[in-house]
Amino acid sequence: MEFKKTKGWLDWYANPSKPKFALPEGSVDSHCHVFGPGAEFPFAPERKYTPCDASKQQLFALRDHLGFDKNVIVGASCHGTDNRALIDALIHSNDKARGVATVNRQITEVELEKMHLAGVRGVRFNFLKRLVDFTPKEELMEITAKIAPFGWHIVVHFEGVDLPELWDFFTALPTKVVVDHMGRPDVSKGVNSSEFRLFIKLLNEYENIWSKVTCPERLSISGPQALNGEQNAYKDVVPFGRYLVENFSNRVLTGTDWPHPNLNNHMPDDGLLVDWIPHIACNSELQRKLLVDNPAKLYWP
Repeated sequence: MEFKKTKGWLDWYANPSKPKFALPEGSVDSHCHVFGPGAEFPFAPERKYTPCDASKQQLFALRDHLGFDKNVIVGASCHGTDNRALIDALIHSNDKARGVATVNRQITEVELEKMHLAGVRGVRFNFLKRLVDFTPKEELMEITAKIAPFGWHIVVHFEGVDLPELWDFFTALPTKVVVDHMGRPDVSKGVNSSEFRLFIKLLNEYENIWSKVTCPERLSISGPQALNGEQNAYKDVVPFGRYLVENFSNRVLTGTDWPHPNLNNHMPDDGLLVDWIPHIACNSELQRKLLVDNPAKLYWP
């Protein structure tokens, strides 16, 4: 089957730089995707976008180039609840990948068992209205009840401004909950904004809630520019990431978000994204927790 990419779609950066920052041994890229290839794993008819192909082989080559040891592959909304591309990547990873799937209320215990054996350890609930259609919270709770016996967690993706209306739902979830991309704050408002402080309140009050410190390229206003040869990429997002890493060091993860779906202003160099990490995790202890210990606890216990 042939798919036509969404108009204006930016393909992933083909020749990423080699990071200057040497990742600790055993580091995990805790947020990345595979797309198709569409000819082998067709995209969902109900999708809101059609991406470029981004295969498991290309993901694993990037992993090795950047210096990561393992991946956590998150099922992409363009595949809907069809997890075949995800499962295929997990099976061929030589136990170097775990997965986060998207499922519906019809999922059976037998299907969940098969997914668990393949390496799935969580499901994702997406609340970005521009990417997915609304799923009733009753259905999401039904799914949660089915996956909880497997020890899986819930990954939630939302905009920071929507946290007030989602608060009661998130805090009622009985599993670990991992928030994508720092809750997607508006960085122009600063770390002391009421929006980001509400997210901090959520983490302070609920110890089962974790955060991915990811996607500075999505959140930044200053962008990827370097000044005078100094690493300065996404500098305006650093205070947000550093606050989370320093105050919730046992409940943070990070990753590349390769192949960076739905970006429309620039495609990041994944080497620069790795070099952003020591700016938010400023010593070896924090770096090890963020990159090695925390993902090991969640995905390779």
